[in-house]
Amino acid sequence: MSDVVVSEFITLDGVIEGPGNDPGFDRSGWAFRFSRGPEGDKFKFDEVMAAGALLLGRTTYEGFAAAWPTREGAGEFGEKMNSMPKYVVSSTLKRAEWYNSTILGHDLAVEVDKLKERIDGDILINGSAQLVQGLIELGLVDEYRLMVFPIVLGAGKRLFCDAGQPVVLQAVDATRAGDTMVLTYRSGRPAA
Repeated sequence: MSDVVVSEFITLDGVIEGPGNDPGFDRSGWAFRFSRGPEGDKFKFDEVMAAGALLLGRTTYEGFAAAWPTREGAGEFGEKMNSMPKYVVSSTLKRAEWYNSTILGHDLAVEVDKLKERIDGDILINGSAQLVQGLIELGLVDEYRLMVFPIVLGAGKRLFCDAGQPVVLQAVDATRAGDTMVLTYRSGRPAA
């Protein structure tokens, strides 16, 4: 059974919005202010290579679909991004034209359970704040990989916001990557 893995660029105050160029967010581009170093590049490369599929919300999907098919010089990483199965959660998107993309039905829990049974490798989620929050509420996230950038934005969409219940996580790893820290957590309490 596959794991649902949330991988986010995140600020010290928990913001995941606008790490890159997002014209709709006045504080976007914050991730470009820092180096993630060769360790961070290797982390992102290994993460994508281990993934069996991408699971994305509509906004992140549209951004990726606009960028990746035309990106030159991205090598093995780009080839994997373009070729692996991509699943999009959207109530408004009618067509998913990026190669090997599928729009999922409306019952998120059922759809994700089917993917976990079918996919070989991690089901990787980048960005997709609304989708991630829905998965958290349903208890469907198995692992969080957070690349923490040393900045406080004071505004923006946060990874954990208005959770109905406390979210208990188990620390798995902490690694320095350039100016950032990569923190890995598993869902649930550590074994007693």
